[in-house]
Amino acid sequence: MLDKLIEEHIDELRRLCKEASDLDFIESNVLWFDYFEIHYSFFSAMLLSKGAPFFRNRFLALVIEELEDEVNVTEGKNEGLTKEVVLTFFGTAIVGIVESYFTNGLPRQPHIVAEQVGILLERNL
Repeated sequence: MLDKLIEEHIDELRRLCKEASDLDFIESNVLWFDYFEIHYSFFSAMLLSKGAPFFRNRFLALVIEELEDEVNVTEGKNEGLTKEVVLTFFGTAIVGIVESYFTNGLPRQPHIVAEQVGILLERNL
């Protein structure tokens, strides 16, 4: 039953990504963090529980999947880098920021965190 609930939230995050496909990183991150705030109890339990590696792995896979088309290693800032390394770096960073958000290591205002993550992505991808 927990796996089904996890998949439902992953699917909803994926739907939000499709909805935000024409938005910049900042605006699309605001959508995610608003969703995280609405479902704070679920995500907090999933990310803070030692028994939830399945959720973390699914979430990381989703983030990497959504960044796939944004990473260009043929020109620009990431020219010559390995795409898998760039994707893993930014995917892990985003998951880490979200985890920090839920452990109160970051401000609870979702828009502040979302905007700052968006700015970092825009500067580096």
